Amino acid sequence: MARLAIPPPRTGILVFQPLKRRHCGDCHAGPLPLLVLEEGAPRCLDCADLGHLVFLPRGDTALTRRAREESALSAVVVRFNRRKGRYERQGVLVEEAGLARAEERCLADAEARRRRRVRDARRRAAEDVRFGEAFAAEIRRLFPGCPEERARAIAGHASVRGSGRVGRSAAGRALSETAVVSAVVASVRHLDTPYDQLLMSGVPRHEARRRIGPGVETVLRGWRAAGEEVG
Repeated sequence: MARLAIPPPRTGILVFQPLKRRHCGDCHAGPLPLLVLEEGAPRCLDCADLGHLVFLPRGDTALTRRAREESALSAVVVRFNRRKGRYERQGVLVEEAGLARAEERCLADAEARRRRRVRDARRRAAEDVRFGEAFAAEIRRLFPGCPEERARAIAGHASVRGSGRVGRSAAGRALSETAVVSAVVASVRHLDTPYDQLLMSGVPRHEARRRIGPGVETVLRGWRAAGEEVG
C-alpha cells in the first residue's frame, strides 16, 4: 500500500481499491474496499465526504461520460496492477441521481437506434422487393417462355441480400444480361436436370455439367422460342 503515497498524476478526485487491508485514519473503519488518500493517510469514503456516491464499473463509455456530466461531484476509482506496474481505472463514483439521469439518456439513445434499425430494415426490404421484381421482369424479357412464378423464384433466390449470389454482384445489381442468364442457367441446372443427383453419386462437377449441358440448352431454347413464336 506504500505505493499509494505516490498516486498517479491526474486531475480530479482519485479513489483507490487497496490491495491490502487498510483502515480509515480518522474513524478507524475497515478493512476498506475503497479509500481516499489525504496527506498520505487513508480515509474512508464517509470521512472524505464521498460516501453518498455510487460506484459505476468501467465498460460502458457513454454511460460513464454522461453520469459524470450529470453529477456535480464524481471521482475516478483506480487499482494498482502489480504485474504491469501501474494503476488501472476500475470505474467511477457518481451521484445516484446523476447516474439515473445518465441511464435515461442512454435508454433514449438505445430506443432511437432501435427505431432507426427498424426504418432501415423496412427500407432495405422495400428495395429488395423492387429489385427482385426488376430482376424477374428482365428474366421474362430474355426468356418469355419462363413461367412467371419460376422467374420470380429465380430472381428471389439470386438476389438474397448478403448471399453473394449473382444477383447481388455488381453485374447483377445492374441487371446485366450475363448475370441474369447465369441465374436462369443455375436454376435450370438444379431443377430441370439430374445435375444434383450426378454430384451426389460422385461425378466431378465439371463432368456433371458437361453431361447435363444439352438438357439445360433445351430448356433455355424453349423459353426463348416462346417469345419468337408470339412475335
